[in-house]
Amino acid sequence: MNDFNFSNLFALVKSGQRSILAIDGLSRSGKTTLVGELSTLLEKENIEFTIFHIDDHIVKRSQRYNTGFEEWYEYFYLQWDVDGLRKNFFEKLLNSNHIELPFYDDKTDELDTRTIKLPKGGLIVIEGVFLQRKEWKDFYHNIIFLDCARNKRFARESEAAKLDLVKFEKRYWKAEEYYMNTFHPLKNADTVIRT
Repeated sequence: MNDFNFSNLFALVKSGQRSILAIDGLSRSGKTTLVGELSTLLEKENIEFTIFHIDDHIVKRSQRYNTGFEEWYEYFYLQWDVDGLRKNFFEKLLNSNHIELPFYDDKTDELDTRTIKLPKGGLIVIEGVFLQRKEWKDFYHNIIFLDCARNKRFARESEAAKLDLVKFEKRYWKAEEYYMNTFHPLKNADTVIRT
């Protein structure tokens, strides 16, 4: 990942326009690491930026667990308020000065609405899984997809998480397979980075 060249992206951003970058990839593919490296580069280049982690905006547990749907469906379709994020987040990113977003607190299972100021120019980075779903994919100027084999990603999980293999099989991996086979993120990304 360290060898990836952001020069073309920086040239667009330095022109004074606001640009939206999606860093897409499956769980434990290295998205957070890449965002950290990118943040350091943006600071060095004096480029204004704001980073959003899509997992900060999931819904309460009761809306995504034990709903009567299959677990993979809950993870892909119910983990986020997909249409609400489209309307209150994605549609406002280019032209608004600020947005109001619900942030999820895992400890309390509550949502806290916060106002986020957006840069006048610069870069807005959105990091997370399933970013190329049909409701969101047309809002990005550039999409990077991090491609990483499942066994390598699973090795990066905590030892405690690895003990619940059934959850990975029924919830996460089935949803990931659905995403890869339905939305073809490898083919549709502007850049694919093998991690």
